[in-house]
Amino acid sequence: MVALRGRDVDSYLARPDPARPIVLLYGPDAGLVRERADALIASAVDDVNDPFSMVRLDGDDLAAEPSRLVDEAMTVPLFGGRRAIRVKAGSRSFASGVETLAQTPPVDCRVVIEAGELRPDAPLRKACERAKGAVAIACYPDTERDLAKLIDDEFRAASLRLAPDARATLMASLGGDRQASRNEVRKLTLYAHGSREVTLDDVMAVISDASDLKIDPIVDGAFAGNPALVESEFAKAMTAGTYPGVILSAAQRHAASLHKASLAMDEGASASAAAESGFPRLHFSRKGTVETALRNFNATRLRQVIDQLAIAALDTRKNAALAASIAQRALMAIAVNARRRG
Repeated sequence: MVALRGRDVDSYLARPDPARPIVLLYGPDAGLVRERADALIASAVDDVNDPFSMVRLDGDDLAAEPSRLVDEAMTVPLFGGRRAIRVKAGSRSFASGVETLAQTPPVDCRVVIEAGELRPDAPLRKACERAKGAVAIACYPDTERDLAKLIDDEFRAASLRLAPDARATLMASLGGDRQASRNEVRKLTLYAHGSREVTLDDVMAVISDASDLKIDPIVDGAFAGNPALVESEFAKAMTAGTYPGVILSAAQRHAASLHKASLAMDEGASASAAAESGFPRLHFSRKGTVETALRNFNATRLRQVIDQLAIAALDTRKNAALAASIAQRALMAIAVNARRRG
């Protein structure tokens, strides 16, 4: 079985094995699938725009004629050189064509197949995992380690430093789609071009302006005890393509700030003063909901909420397919609890 994981994936992508020229990229992170496919194609041909070297095929079309994949892979270019075939898998199976081709892998031709989430028993995945001439690479949402490496690589290339608080905020704003995350980081480095260090203000300016993610109403609604608002705003965020982990990260930061403010209240500060100390950059429009949240939760309960959110965030990493349900359930639980206390 040739299903690459961990460091084996990085090793293969850095130096693709010519004995295994058929590559299946699949998983919920469409951006990572595209990014890896682009890299594999770029290293397989001299010019991706040369129609004699680069062939694009539709998986559903291949399903009607699987042998076409073999014919294309075995075709010798008119002017010689290396070739690549990029296949976009659809809803129909062309696994038989992959199985036939894998029996006699092509020479000087790389076949890159892009797919979405595939069950372990999916014919295409089984065909690539079982064949000696093929590899299957899963593409799941980035972990914190992956995001940290992405940020480090981009900032190193731009010769920029990133302030610790700016890094924490940036990390929490990324995830779910590799290309979207990389694009956000590149926007930030471009914005800060000419500077020596990127600050929190830089991150807030770029990410807030560049993003259509409306996360604040979800988080505020949860801690203020408004389940209906959480449900409606969460649905909008999912429709907009927001990764659930990003919302949970925002909720974790909010809970940590509330905890700091709650400790200030325990020492005698008013809700208003505590809100300002816990949220130094709080917009005036959110001050009322923060004060409501402070009335709903004390410091002890907020520590419990922080633990619950951490568990939910970890679960979304482990179960990407259920990430939305896990995140919504965690936020709704906070909202219901807050309403009871309110």
